[in-house]
Amino acid sequence: MARDASHMDNLRFSTNEVAGRLEEPELELVVAATRNENILWLKSDLRKWRKTIYVVDDIDANPKIPRNKGREAMVYLTCVSPRILINPKSRLALALKTYASSYIIDRYETLPPNVIFHHGERFQWHNDDPDHDTLPLLQRFRIPYLQEQGYVNLRCVWAPGCPVEILPAEDAKSGPKKHVPQAHLYSKAFAELFPERDLPAEVGVPCCSQFGVTRATITARPRKDYIRFREWLLNTELDDANSGRVFDNL
Repeated sequence: MARDASHMDNLRFSTNEVAGRLEEPELELVVAATRNENILWLKSDLRKWRKTIYVVDDIDANPKIPRNKGREAMVYLTCVSPRILINPKSRLALALKTYASSYIIDRYETLPPNVIFHHGERFQWHNDDPDHDTLPLLQRFRIPYLQEQGYVNLRCVWAPGCPVEILPAEDAKSGPKKHVPQAHLYSKAFAELFPERDLPAEVGVPCCSQFGVTRATITARPRKDYIRFREWLLNTELDDANSGRVFDNL
């Protein structure tokens, strides 16, 4: 989670390297978008990238999601959820849970070697770029580093989210925090999603649900688990915002 020079160096490579890699069928970009977002940049500036775009509030869109709930979590699960402890012993898997569930479920048997889960807008406040522009970040993304790590968050800056944002047991006894409104909900949600695991004492993960993950990391957990995660998302009493935030911290 730390923002250090070595991590930043690992996320960079030259434009020439990128141009060559984009022609290889080794990476797919999975996007969670809404109808009012400008996603034309995905087609004009990333023409050679394989892309799957989910427009969550368009009933005529293809591919579809079961229900527009949980923000990007529903999309990722319908594909595959990267923030979910894919390997129970690996901390990287926690970040797989929300984003990719839908994509992961649909594509479990035909996943590409590497997947990047991303939002629809090009300019977003949480992008690690002076202009908050995600395009140069994607163009400099190092696939070999992702293959080495298994999971890579696209945000290197600690705040918000790190080093510790939620104290599950302690926060469960209090009301909503001003800047972490889902903190008091985390303990119960975690127990429902991971009944076989002990509640973590501390939770910290960089925001904001944009990351790269490998097929090997995703498939370390069986498809039925992702289906169960999505069922929880569909049936939980938590609203769209809080259910999505819970997944963001898993």
